[in-house]
Amino acid sequence: MLRHVPRKYLQYFSHYGLRFISLFMRGNKVECPICEISYRKFLPYGRLNPRPNALCPDSLSLERHRLMWLYLKEKTNFFQADLKLLHIAPELCFIKIFKSMPNIDYTSADLESPLADVKMDVHEIPFEDNSFDVVFCNHVMEHVDDDIKAMSEINRVLKPGGWAIIQSPQDYSNEVTLEDPSITDPKERERLYWQSDHVRLYGLDYGKRLEKAGFQVTEDRFVMDLPDSVIERYRLPANEIIYFCAKG
Repeated sequence: MLRHVPRKYLQYFSHYGLRFISLFMRGNKVECPICEISYRKFLPYGRLNPRPNALCPDSLSLERHRLMWLYLKEKTNFFQADLKLLHIAPELCFIKIFKSMPNIDYTSADLESPLADVKMDVHEIPFEDNSFDVVFCNHVMEHVDDDIKAMSEINRVLKPGGWAIIQSPQDYSNEVTLEDPSITDPKERERLYWQSDHVRLYGLDYGKRLEKAGFQVTEDRFVMDLPDSVIERYRLPANEIIYFCAKG
């Protein structure tokens, strides 16, 4: 999904190829746990103020993707159990791996991406109730018109006892989510919501919004319990809360 790749780097990918970039950046200071390759540093990434040392040139993972990978390995049964997975807005760094895993029955879905198996609107998921063991839907809810409706749809298609990871950009300095449907100017949305195509910026009440959709939510501060050396080695987002959403 090319929206996960900075435009300024697409020219390098086409001119020189990812392998050249990867080989040039090899070292032993940082490591991507997804592709298990180490580098001197990662590529910068970001729209207005690019974050240094963020994008892995091989897996194309960002900080949040590497955190999710470690979380799945250490805190869930994702790599052991036989699971039916719905992956909404599938990230490039995960698609090939998840699809190849023998224990995963994989379906990807997106409104626009040509990489997805199914074209769908998350407000109206075209699957029956209780269809999936796991759903991943990351950095989507800040874009949709009715986030509670979209969250409820994810809850509906999960089997009893199933679970979802639903991450979104979040301002941890705000107690409540910032949203105003009357704000349509892209520059004002960029200022308020961090991106011109966002319609809200979640605050610390994000977990409560997920609960409104019927989930039993665990706000897991997994990364905050990791040693600083691990956070720096994998270049993880040091304050990100992972929202583990279980269907009762």
